[in-house]
Amino acid sequence: MIKEKLTYAYSLGTEEEMLSEIQSIIDICTETRNKHFLCFRKLLVNHIEGIVSHATYNISTGKIEGINRKIKRLRDLGYGYPDDEYFFLKIIDSSRKKYERHPSLHRNFR
Repeated sequence: MIKEKLTYAYSLGTEEEMLSEIQSIIDICTETRNKHFLCFRKLLVNHIEGIVSHATYNISTGKIEGINRKIKRLRDLGYGYPDDEYFFLKIIDSSRKKYERHPSLHRNFR
């Protein structure tokens, strides 16, 4: 039931509607007195502003997670970089798009 209510809350378009639905989830978790639901209630209360702002901005963290994955991969592949500056340059370099001077000319050579 909590999962369905949370899914419904994320589908709402305004912050007021979403806040009221999240508040009802918090009330249900409080009434159960189950330690797992109380932990979930605490999580909701602590992050209520970020959760409700999803109704307005609807931003995914996918891009940030992808960047973090790329940084971890570079760190693991290049264990022992000479200094932090070189490591940061590797991160920037791996984030760039591949550049071709004249893409129409390069198609003939592939």
